Amino acid sequence: MSNSLDNLLQVMDLEPLEEGLYRGQSEDLGFGHLFGGQVLGQALAAATRTVDAERAIHSFHSYFLRAGDLNRPVIYEVENMRDGRTISTRRVSAIQHGRPIFHLTGSFHHLEPGFEHQSAMPRVPGPQTLANQFQLAEAMRGKVPDRVLDIYLKNTSIEIRPVDPVDPLNPTPREPVRHVWMRVNGELPQNPVLHSHLLAYASDLNFLITAAQPHGVSFLTPGVKMATIDHSMWFHRPVAFDQWLLYSVDSPNAINSRGLVRGQIFNQAGELLASTAQEGLLRQKAR
Repeated sequence: MSNSLDNLLQVMDLEPLEEGLYRGQSEDLGFGHLFGGQVLGQALAAATRTVDAERAIHSFHSYFLRAGDLNRPVIYEVENMRDGRTISTRRVSAIQHGRPIFHLTGSFHHLEPGFEHQSAMPRVPGPQTLANQFQLAEAMRGKVPDRVLDIYLKNTSIEIRPVDPVDPLNPTPREPVRHVWMRVNGELPQNPVLHSHLLAYASDLNFLITAAQPHGVSFLTPGVKMATIDHSMWFHRPVAFDQWLLYSVDSPNAINSRGLVRGQIFNQAGELLASTAQEGLLRQKAR
């Protein structure tokens, strides 16, 4: 297991303070604020601690309220909204400096037989033939500040291999579609709950930037600002995140300085494991 992955697992291991109250440590990934995926994963971990083990997360819906402070831990307060016959619902508040920075509502359900169907997996090249984010970042050395490269090179817990990489230094307009292969950089315990939490963490990567593609801008374009407003996720099948998963993302709309993105996550067998949706601010200041 890489040191970076070991650090991520420690970040996801919350400290219980009392019933329904947990503390999570913060990780600096070089963004200047807390990475949204960290808060997603930790909030989901907090909610899961309060639910019977036979019930697994099947969906969550969340709002980002304020930027998180890198230098402070996050307190997670879990409210038990309902334990029904088959479904449990929890609401989580993430708190820093006495104010909520994030809210999540999650629903948990036990395994139950029923109808089954799914969308087909896109036909794209496999991960073995593609460069990862570390190799792509090295090609930008000397062209961008070191602090930007550090975002790619120091955060090695998740390996990402884009199918059709976008050059953030010279973006050109293209269809709002993105496919990336991803997996944790090492082996994980056979704990499906942990795999789901880490997938929630990674679901915020390579997501909102897809909405910028038709406009020929990237996160490195001067004056461009991107920030997540809300994030939802549905878990369909068990996840093995130490194996390659395909994150297939599209953006059906951008308007009023907001971009909408949708995602589907498949394993290499073509099984649809999870679906995602997010809306975020997408602004460009006048030069």
